[in-house]
Amino acid sequence: MNNKNQSPVIFETKYDVKNAKELESKIHQKYGNNYETEKLFTEYPTVYIINSLLSNKGKYVVYVGETNDIQRRTIEHLGEDPKIRQDFADFKQSPNAEMYVIGHNHFNKSMTLDIENRLMQYLTSVSAVSKLNNRRFNDQNKYYDSDEFNDLFNQIWALLNKKKPVLFPEAESLKTKAIFKASPFNKLTNEQLKVKTEVVTKIDQALQTSSNAKIAKLILVEGEAGSGKTVLVSNIFYDLVHENRSSEKNNLKVSILVNQNEQLKVYEEISNKLFPEDRNIKIMKPATFINKTSTKDDIVIIDEAHLLLTQKSQSYYGHGQKMIDDILKRARVVLAVFDPNQVLSINSIIDNNYLYKLVNQTGGQIVKLKNQMRIDASEETIHWIRTLIDDDKILPIPKDSKYEIKIFDNPEKMQQEITNINRTQFNGISRMVATFDWKYSGGKEALPPEQKYWEISEGNWKMPWNYEIKRRDQYEKKHHNGLVKYSELPWAEKDYTINEIGSLYTVQGFDLNYVGVVLGPSVKYRNGKIIHDLNESQNKKATNKLHSQESYADKLLRNEFNVLMTRGVHGLYIYAVDPALREALKQAEYK
Repeated sequence: MNNKNQSPVIFETKYDVKNAKELESKIHQKYGNNYETEKLFTEYPTVYIINSLLSNKGKYVVYVGETNDIQRRTIEHLGEDPKIRQDFADFKQSPNAEMYVIGHNHFNKSMTLDIENRLMQYLTSVSAVSKLNNRRFNDQNKYYDSDEFNDLFNQIWALLNKKKPVLFPEAESLKTKAIFKASPFNKLTNEQLKVKTEVVTKIDQALQTSSNAKIAKLILVEGEAGSGKTVLVSNIFYDLVHENRSSEKNNLKVSILVNQNEQLKVYEEISNKLFPEDRNIKIMKPATFINKTSTKDDIVIIDEAHLLLTQKSQSYYGHGQKMIDDILKRARVVLAVFDPNQVLSINSIIDNNYLYKLVNQTGGQIVKLKNQMRIDASEETIHWIRTLIDDDKILPIPKDSKYEIKIFDNPEKMQQEITNINRTQFNGISRMVATFDWKYSGGKEALPPEQKYWEISEGNWKMPWNYEIKRRDQYEKKHHNGLVKYSELPWAEKDYTINEIGSLYTVQGFDLNYVGVVLGPSVKYRNGKIIHDLNESQNKKATNKLHSQESYADKLLRNEFNVLMTRGVHGLYIYAVDPALREALKQAEYK
């Protein structure tokens, strides 16, 4: 056949015992006059998707698999598997279960495993999917026809979309979701795979030793913003739990600790879809875990450990002075991902040497992620951004066909362009963000009488701070498709937040397509360098002093700057309140 004209084929059938026994004859009935198409299902490997609609809930249970013999495999699923697996017992009893079988003449074992894995990534992100399962973790490296994979998968998903758009929505609508980007089915880079192997090996070794140790082994993964820490954590979490579920014991207790509300929702959704009703899995905030856990978990994974508290607070009243100490007492092994340049609060200040000592003390390990993955730009552009953040210098802005840096004289104009990009581009969500230089009480204080929202403002222009629209206007609880509650979505994924401006507390850890950054009065340009003025910041978590009266404000405000300036995947728009900084940036803009 002509490879250029070859397209995947999808055979659709009811999923029950009768149709399973007649599957090959039904395939022959449909494709008998085209042997080349028929043999895609009878002589080649295939990928299949089983789905069943939950009654009165508008949600689906889905299973994804691949096989060399689709009829035999389907009979097994409906014959033997229901005796030992509840998911297949439910499929067998369902009155509306159906199956899509996918065939292509370039399918081989590696290709079908890769297709299966990518389907899992996409389906994890679909709002209508309540539960999702498969038999194994399928991440593949290079193979004979791997260069064809992306184009082939896109064709398959487009065909599925035409058959059932509620279960297979348009691909671009999924790619904007935080759960898509954090999915454990994302393909890992060679660097991530190497780190994963080191980490999983160390975890396995720790679990084989006695559980009587006073504190857990600490494995520390360091990486800067955009280095792929969250994807790595998600992947390791899924691998550990999935392999444990496949074993006879199935009793591994795993907790993921997340300090940020937005990221907490993402992990909860992943866990609920892939491991529903598994009581051995906990997704919690660190303070909740410490306050409510009296026995030891086998594995504790801490995402963004740089947000752990190092001082007691109203929510954290543990026995140690630092959260990490109390967590280590409640686990056999702890995996913590850490970036010292994303510490944002005076209550989270920790000396790197303290963590390194804990690693040595517990017989753990330190591994580092070095590659930057978020910003899709040239090395010159990334160097420009890092020099601005790390060295306080404004270099001439390089030309870059992949990434746009644009400086604005007017924040309203920048908002208009971000709004337009968000509406017209389909490869990500774009949002406005700002340094925490305007007052925001989050409902703790009464608004001034002349204001409707806590907001940021510059001249006649203003925007509500993050969360203000829903809190003040009692915004609609359901998303526009009627399947997802707004409360279940991260801030940037709520469509109405295009009219709000986010802060470091709503966007840390998340990707945006284009980000429009308003640099408030705390970010200035003096004597040829950027400075951070603590007196102009409203971020008390950064500007307050420790009990020792030592100030970390400059470091923490720099970290805030770092978080905001590294959100954009394809573009960075900047408006600076400080006239000198605005002029210096304009002078650096390429003509």
